[in-house]
Amino acid sequence: MRGVGRWIWLGWLASGVAGDADGQPAIPEPPPPVREFRGAWIATVGNLHWPSRAGLPAAEQQAELRRLLDAAAELGLNAVILQVRPAGDALYASKTEPWSPYLTGRMGQAPEPFYDPLAFAVREAHLRGLELHAWFNPFRALVRSAKTGPVAAQHITRTRPEWVRSYGSYLWLDPGEPAVQDYVIQVVLDVVRRYDVDGVHFDDYFYPYPEKGPEGRTLPFPDESTWQRYGRESGLDRDSWRRRNVDRFIQRMHQALKQTRPTVKFGISPFGIWRPDHPPGIRGLDAFAVLHADARKWLREGWLDYCAPQLYWPSTAKAQSFPALLDWWNSQNIQRRHVWPGLNTAMAGQWGQEELMRQIRSTQQQRVSAGHIHWHLPALLGQTNLVRALRTGPYAQAALVPVCSWMPGPVPARPRLEVGTESGTGRVHLHWKSTSRDPVAFWYVQVLQPGGWTSRRLGGETHSWVAEEARAVAVRAVAPNGAVSPPAIWRRSGTGGTGSRS
Repeated sequence: MRGVGRWIWLGWLASGVAGDADGQPAIPEPPPPVREFRGAWIATVGNLHWPSRAGLPAAEQQAELRRLLDAAAELGLNAVILQVRPAGDALYASKTEPWSPYLTGRMGQAPEPFYDPLAFAVREAHLRGLELHAWFNPFRALVRSAKTGPVAAQHITRTRPEWVRSYGSYLWLDPGEPAVQDYVIQVVLDVVRRYDVDGVHFDDYFYPYPEKGPEGRTLPFPDESTWQRYGRESGLDRDSWRRRNVDRFIQRMHQALKQTRPTVKFGISPFGIWRPDHPPGIRGLDAFAVLHADARKWLREGWLDYCAPQLYWPSTAKAQSFPALLDWWNSQNIQRRHVWPGLNTAMAGQWGQEELMRQIRSTQQQRVSAGHIHWHLPALLGQTNLVRALRTGPYAQAALVPVCSWMPGPVPARPRLEVGTESGTGRVHLHWKSTSRDPVAFWYVQVLQPGGWTSRRLGGETHSWVAEEARAVAVRAVAPNGAVSPPAIWRRSGTGGTGSRS
């Protein structure tokens, strides 16, 4: 670092703009922030993505996650979706559910030496300018495999066996049992109250995917007792009753989240086909009839802040056409929420890089907002050519998550910016702070360099930065709902009034 004596501090820019010594106004407003949700899933079930194996020492678990988050931020992502409750277990300190076996190799055993993985993940993600969405599997109770090991006494299958149904290779909580819904909602709210997560995320598991018995016949889901107690009196057929169970759960979850923390995002990633022939010519599993998941209704009712249908097929698959399905989901978005489809990035090597780039470009042209989610983060990072193409192409500029205009919260006030220059260099030292008591989730920093504007997101707890070759700088505050402040702008004296634009 240069000696203090060579710094020239320009003080706080109370108005947000510094002009030239000759009285000319500062450079024009910098380009508006890029808006796009760029997310990726990190699965913990079965140690798919993180931790790489059960029983790693805590320091190695933390190092692995830091490397994933470093790479995600460097690539230009702005959100990660971390699985925190794979099957009635917890990758966080919970008084209700046992520690996940995917951490230590033994269900109910805390990491050693102790740390809270979710608290760590939230902190490390935010430091890198990344949102952290907590991914829950609401009704999957237990994965029966060697990795699960002995079931802890605290696990829901032991404490509430009357709620549990055995189906195929899993144990499930019965969605038709009202007490199950109450329980799951409280599990989620516990996390939202205690951790600064930016979103709550469910995937496509509600009622289970069909499984077959030894004779090759599809097994029925064993909810006869619940049907007899609650379903018969409903006046609905069994399939409609099951759908109503899930609908009520999603509606209640949405309401409970908004009452508890109104700015936390609620997103679901359903199977990509709502029903065959929607749109015409589409073929595949009927999620409405088989999984009893009416994701179209959830989107149309405004119960979701974002919907991420899993569009895991290439554009050339006529019966599961990516562009046709993307257009259809957007056509159902009458509440103008966000549609950020899941991309099967793990198949990019087989499909070819250009197919993924084409899909990303399609998601950038959506009616309400741009966005997509990669399945999955390690698969994305492992494809060197794709990463290079994204960095130099659609991810060249840092993007802010699109604003959720329906969420409460004021537009942040313009921050106060303090700038120190180093004589003889293009380096500037930036310090800023909020000018109001309203919460700041992130900061968006833009720097005008000889090649044009560059940008980056920084966590809300960050208040300083060093910029190289800076001709001008703009800093904006970002609220939890995504709204941004007017920029605080500094421009180097003598560089002219306009500057270049990216």
